[in-house]
Amino acid sequence: MSTYTPIASVTLSSTQDSVVFSGIPQTYIDLVLVVSTLTNNTSADDVYLRFNSDAGSNYSQTGLRGNGSAASSSRISNQAQIFTTLTASAGNTTSPRTTIIQIMNYSNSTTNKTCLIRENIAGSQAAANVGLWRSTAAITTVLVSTGTGFDFASGSTFNLYGIDAQASAQAKATGGTTIIRDSSYWYHVFTSSGVFTPSVAITSDILVVAGGAGGSNYFTGGGGAGGLRVISSQSLAAQNYTVTIGAGGAGVIDNAPNSGSNSSLGSFSATGGGRGGRWPTGPGESGGSGGGGSLNFNAGGSGNAGGYTPAEGFAGGAGGKIAGNEATGGGGGAGGVGGASGGSGTTGGAGGIGATSATINAFGSATSTGILSGGNYYYAGGGGGGSVSSTVGAGGLGGGGAGGANGNGVSGTANTGGGAGGSAAENQGSNAAVPSGGSGIVIVRYAV
Repeated sequence: MSTYTPIASVTLSSTQDSVVFSGIPQTYIDLVLVVSTLTNNTSADDVYLRFNSDAGSNYSQTGLRGNGSAASSSRISNQAQIFTTLTASAGNTTSPRTTIIQIMNYSNSTTNKTCLIRENIAGSQAAANVGLWRSTAAITTVLVSTGTGFDFASGSTFNLYGIDAQASAQAKATGGTTIIRDSSYWYHVFTSSGVFTPSVAITSDILVVAGGAGGSNYFTGGGGAGGLRVISSQSLAAQNYTVTIGAGGAGVIDNAPNSGSNSSLGSFSATGGGRGGRWPTGPGESGGSGGGGSLNFNAGGSGNAGGYTPAEGFAGGAGGKIAGNEATGGGGGAGGVGGASGGSGTTGGAGGIGATSATINAFGSATSTGILSGGNYYYAGGGGGGSVSSTVGAGGLGGGGAGGANGNGVSGTANTGGGAGGSAAENQGSNAAVPSGGSGIVIVRYAV
């Protein structure tokens, strides 16, 4: 497996004369910077490197270049930067010129820093430069720039990788939309369906969140959140595991809404959120979390449809009474029940709160799709109930959408399992935009 771990990537969408990588983690042995540059300029210029914002005369380099029949060398000292060889070629807007820069022992704080630069240049030539920064400081910032009056064109790319010579640098599995490593764990994040394949037997922690329920355009309870399960210390063999990311329920016009779809990794599954009840049929459906009820005090649907311990979600709240101030119940969340419509039906029920836990928070930066509040990440909040008045139910913390005020609710947040907000309106018409539930997510964690 590759020992290259992506740290940061920049693709320019407009002209720019420099790119800075800052806050570089100090957990690797070497850095590799791959620069593919385009330029709109009529003449060529070099690409320059500086470390830790040092603009003093502390850089030197030795270079070799050749085309197969002739070779030359160069040496310069006491420079304000390290430069590459005409990487930003004149008027080159379609074929990027690529340079690979390996910065060795960058996190060392006892030796000067050396980098090896390899590149292709004009005239079928190749070049290699060895650059030296006369500083023992660990490198935390890298500036890539071009000369005064020159710039990088839109489409130029800058990719920074870390290299670790230890076995811990190699992931023990493949698969995932994103793969992240910190000092203790590897995280495989699936925001879309795929295959997870350990190369050796591993012990893992797994977060599975199903899709939340969608909404409709006519007196509908809040959508139930997708079920959420944290399965700890599971042994996974060196084989393929199919990963399915449950879709959020699609919004529906002039009909009952859709429940969310299940998410799973192999046999580990969570249940899609139950749809909210729609007038006149009324009650919410059961699901990972239950949907909110519609009018006339119709009940919310039950949660934990998978029968798991601990529960994957909770029930939706009941809808209100038809009294000229109609409102619907909130969908259940993975961390709490949905709220019932208040009083005589003037207030939409709040969506049930999503789930958080020490284990979810321990997934670290892999939980970036979750909703951060008070230092904790939340997933699978229920959709709030709608109201004919302006007092709608708030979406449950964890991606639930708010209810609609005399109109349609708000969609659940993608990759949180949040339920869609409910509606409370006589008729939004066949062209009304209706909310959908948030899709699910699967995250696998194992030790480096």
